[in-house]
Amino acid sequence: MSELPDFHSAIVYLINADSARATLPFQRAHRAEQHATAFWFNELVEETAEGAVVRQYLVTAGEPTRVETAEITLRQELCSPAMSAEKVAMMGFAKGWTHLGDLGVAVMPDTALYAYAARKGWSWTTDEITDGVAATEEDIARLGGTPVPAYLLGHPVDAETGAREQALVVGEIVRTDEDGVRWVGTLPQGCVGAPVFIGAGLGENSFKLVCVGVALPGEGHHPIATFDRIRTALGALAPDAPDAPDAPDAADVRPVEPPKRRWWQRRG
Repeated sequence: MSELPDFHSAIVYLINADSARATLPFQRAHRAEQHATAFWFNELVEETAEGAVVRQYLVTAGEPTRVETAEITLRQELCSPAMSAEKVAMMGFAKGWTHLGDLGVAVMPDTALYAYAARKGWSWTTDEITDGVAATEEDIARLGGTPVPAYLLGHPVDAETGAREQALVVGEIVRTDEDGVRWVGTLPQGCVGAPVFIGAGLGENSFKLVCVGVALPGEGHHPIATFDRIRTALGALAPDAPDAPDAPDAADVRPVEPPKRRWWQRRG
């Protein structure tokens, strides 16, 4: 890996300060497979005198969403007041996602998860990747054939317990004319679908935080679906268009009961 710049600590601080509550781990329910990370994104629709108008989506890699029932792990810091369930199951999961052409990315409106929280008497307290942080075409064009430090915010799978704690994975990305933007090397299991950040230098020892895009499944090097293309695809989705996202009904989201303790299991 190339040497990290002096502002490495500042980049880590900004990601944790602005985006730590933006991610959700999920997997195929009742099976240890299709582990992935999703994150909240606010698409800027327009600026008005009263403020910004946004549409909020969950964003992830498309392939892991193709399951009928998914199990989503909740974290205490994402809910107020704290909820009793640590996981929820979402039925009709695959139907709730819209796949953005051939980008390998899927999006889901926030409707069902917000309705579920309201029904249970709590509110989401999330961070979101905003349009101002999401990469523009100019940000992507500045990337070249030389690897640059990159930071993925995802939920790896603990090999022993299966836990999905959040982690900031430090690595590198590179852009080539043949392959586009790719993560150099492999990623931990469960980090597909997560957002990938860089610190884009502005000169004078300053930088801006940029969310380059979404980590996709891959062999060896993982492709990154960049936000300039994601933003264009989302802009083509009018809310009433035939292929607009159709969120699952709130009734299809329910808590996952923890496994019952059998009589022959001793307490540790």
